[in-house]
Amino acid sequence: MKKENINTLGELKKSGYKSRGIKEELRENLIEKIKKNEPTFPGIHGYEDSVIPELERAILSRHNINLLGLRGQAKTRLARLMVNLLDEYMPVVQGSEINDDPLNPISRYARELVKEKADETPISWVHREERFFEKLATPDVTVADLIGDVDPIKAANLKLSYADDRVIHFGMIPRTNRSIFVINELPDLQARIQVALFNILQEGDIQIRGFKLRLPLDLQFVFTANPEDYTNRGSIVTPLKDRIGSQILTHYPNSIETAKIITAQEAKLDKRQSELVYVPELAKDLLEQISFEARESEFIDEKSGISARLSITAYENLLSTAERRSLKSGDEETLLRFGDFLGVVPAITGKVELVYEGEEEGAASVALQLIGDAVKTLFPQYFPKIEKLQRPDETTPYDDLVEWFFEQSGFELPDDLSDADYKQKLDSVKPLNDLIKKYHPEISEKDSYFLKEFLLWALVEFKKLSKHRFAKGVQFKDLYGSYISDL
Repeated sequence: MKKENINTLGELKKSGYKSRGIKEELRENLIEKIKKNEPTFPGIHGYEDSVIPELERAILSRHNINLLGLRGQAKTRLARLMVNLLDEYMPVVQGSEINDDPLNPISRYARELVKEKADETPISWVHREERFFEKLATPDVTVADLIGDVDPIKAANLKLSYADDRVIHFGMIPRTNRSIFVINELPDLQARIQVALFNILQEGDIQIRGFKLRLPLDLQFVFTANPEDYTNRGSIVTPLKDRIGSQILTHYPNSIETAKIITAQEAKLDKRQSELVYVPELAKDLLEQISFEARESEFIDEKSGISARLSITAYENLLSTAERRSLKSGDEETLLRFGDFLGVVPAITGKVELVYEGEEEGAASVALQLIGDAVKTLFPQYFPKIEKLQRPDETTPYDDLVEWFFEQSGFELPDDLSDADYKQKLDSVKPLNDLIKKYHPEISEKDSYFLKEFLLWALVEFKKLSKHRFAKGVQFKDLYGSYISDL
């Protein structure tokens, strides 16, 4: 609600405005959205049947909320989207530090102003975007930061003693009155600071030094926490946890399709990159599968989680690798190549926490293994499965291709090939073309080249071919030929 001609308390009363608490406001606006079948948390994918219904139930129950989950699970994003459930504008007593409700003022300043001016009390309007505050919990956060303290400068300027409540400087929480307040990574907050929140959550009042303040603050608290923090850095003290109405568990995407939607939505791409680089769906699937493999890898600490930001930054790196290559070769447009995936290694190494065995392997080596594992996982969806154990005389669909490499001295794919030369190189391998035509006869030409490279890399992973990385590209050989050349 906002009306341009409502600037005083008297005009607000005549308009029929009625006060309501923020939890009631969120609840009623959520009910309207549900009735109209409107999305309550737009831009959040994969939570439609799990987290969002639980969050809606918590709001309907007027609960303070704790979102518990590993990093990169959109906990803070969910909290920020709650702003959309607030009224567009909210009236406050003009000049109030704590967003006093004109019809129900709680601060000394607002009460005295209303008493003095009555219906002529000036009011101002606060947009819902200004009703969201968040604080990252760190060990150096103090009670004064969150709740407030005595301000000696204010006492001196006003010539007041420290016994007068007008010398109080309010902290973040009182200033967030009638708003959403988020504390991120709650377990990192020292226990004594968590204790200071007890009264606010239960009774809505605050305690500052020796003052006996009764400020019935109206707040919607949202906390976020990482399960890892419960053991590594701290924990939520039990009495505080007891005062949080709903604890909601978040999770990573359950499918590649959902993960692709999130990555496409969040990746920050230059429009020219999108127009310049053609990305096959298989490449997008492969990119997301890397994250799924990382969450199962024995080299990576599963407790720390694999953030969705891994896929997002990896996708940005992937397109930048192809863009850089095309700029150097002078191509006006280019196809994404499997070799471009080597450019995502820095995005992976910066996003994973390695266990001891992973440290022994090395971060870059683990990243390459994840790419290889992703290839092996997706391979059976596109080509006949390669069994680990086969009889010596057993024929496979890949025999002609392996034989072709046995007869060649080596097949090289330099990184800096132009698109025309790249296509010509892959087209020169007749058994490779035959396999693509046999198992994917309707595939587009643009997609076929990535699929050809994918097949070669898969045969390497399944020990049918060998691969050697040199300074400016990659070389494929038959498996035994590489053994002989190493002797």
